[in-house]
Amino acid sequence: MELEEEMFEPVSPMGQYINSSVLSLTILGVLESEIPLHDLQIFSLLRDVFLPVNSRFSSIMVGDKNGVKKWKKVQVNLKEHVNVPIFPDGMSLDYYDHCLSNYLSKLGMDPLPQNRPPWEVHIFKYPTSDAAGAIIFKLHHALGDGYSLMGALLSCLKRTDNPHIPLTFPSRQSGSSSSKLSKGSGVSSILKLLSGVPSSFANTVMDFGSGLLKSSIIKDVESPIRSGREGVEFQPFTMTTIEFSLDHIKKIKKTLNVTINDVIAGVILLGSRLYMEGENKNSSNFNSNALVLLNTRNLDGYKSVDEMVKPKTTTPWGNNFAFLHVPIPKLITSDLSDPLKFVYETQSTIKRGRSSAGVWLTSVMLEHLRKFKGPEVIGVILGSEILFNQ
Repeated sequence: MELEEEMFEPVSPMGQYINSSVLSLTILGVLESEIPLHDLQIFSLLRDVFLPVNSRFSSIMVGDKNGVKKWKKVQVNLKEHVNVPIFPDGMSLDYYDHCLSNYLSKLGMDPLPQNRPPWEVHIFKYPTSDAAGAIIFKLHHALGDGYSLMGALLSCLKRTDNPHIPLTFPSRQSGSSSSKLSKGSGVSSILKLLSGVPSSFANTVMDFGSGLLKSSIIKDVESPIRSGREGVEFQPFTMTTIEFSLDHIKKIKKTLNVTINDVIAGVILLGSRLYMEGENKNSSNFNSNALVLLNTRNLDGYKSVDEMVKPKTTTPWGNNFAFLHVPIPKLITSDLSDPLKFVYETQSTIKRGRSSAGVWLTSVMLEHLRKFKGPEVIGVILGSEILFNQ
């Protein structure tokens, strides 16, 4: 890999936090195929479609003399980024299911090299119970958040009716305060907004204060999902998958008037609590917290990568998320008879966190610490938050 002419782009503060010697966040995505996969097709797709989407896919992260990290454009050798695992031919689907699960678990432990752009593609060419083959994407979170990377994926796709027309999706209905003020009585709307100021202030103080305490002093008790052992982040783990019906998720979303992410978060936390109780009957009432990555974008629908990289865009490419401590609701008999209550409780907690300025204050505090002590110190703080919940 030869370096090109010096071309630098600044790395966002969050991108610097999550790519340090003490903290490194990666994203694993699996794209299943109904037809067998071929290497040459993948290479041409990466070269002609994927790399041109954004310059970060052709850049490495380097530090200047002050320790500030920047993206540096380099030449990409695709052979260094594409891997094709080899397994015995002619085996059963169950065998290849097991091979894929073990391979994903191994990928989750292996760090991405720092001397080349931080992404890899793994071509699993064996049939499983769900597909004829699979493409596994491993990308460092510093490249962008889920919204950015999904935009990159969608930018690689073409319409079947007319490939020359850009992809379009239905726009979301805006729920901004300005649109609400235009409806009904202006005075009553203003009074309603003002009445929420005291509670928002109280939530901000409580969320910011509790976040500081949970990050530094208060730790979760040891439980089936938190061992409390030193070096747990280096221990091997097994990655498994589970499927949910999107129609069922949409039905819950409509019933509770929440988002799909709210439903998924509630289901994950309910599953975590059920697992805890299954392993230890006394853990159903333990005080346990989940560290949720909260999207801080003001989304109004799908934006292409071209729109994300425009100057002064409202939805810029990058990492626009924050860490939010969410208590795992305690399990009682009524939760099992009506799991929707569990999902709704989780949604209410996340919604309150969004409405307060606690997340914003935490981001400001971390940025000031980064300027005075460097991104490595922030990585230690965020890493300790994650380990507190392991």
